[in-house]
Amino acid sequence: MYSTMLKAKLHHARVTEAVLEYEGSLTIDPDLMEAVKLAPYEKILIANMENGNRFETYAIPGERGSGVIGLNGATVHKGDVGDRLIIFSFCLVPTDQIRQHHPLVLILDDKNRPVGEVRRL
Repeated sequence: MYSTMLKAKLHHARVTEAVLEYEGSLTIDPDLMEAVKLAPYEKILIANMENGNRFETYAIPGERGSGVIGLNGATVHKGDVGDRLIIFSFCLVPTDQIRQHHPLVLILDDKNRPVGEVRRL
């Protein structure tokens, strides 16, 4: 048996752009993705701290070092530039190993720069 567990979280990610005429997804700076081991095209859950919206999409890498967090396509209607997001990814862990599982968390400042190091919960 497996349990669905939190794999990683980018906390306080600030939306830097919104592009309606795009196929969809959330653009994320690859440096941030790599810090929490988030793969390109991986399914993610987003919680908008400003309006309470939650939505699922997938992550795509943006420009490295840019701090980009971009709403694309229909996700544009879930938030605005400047909104703070929590970006979650999940994984399946064998139930007998969940006590050894520790998700990665990275807290970001208002420019999407890391505040401290990646930590394990």
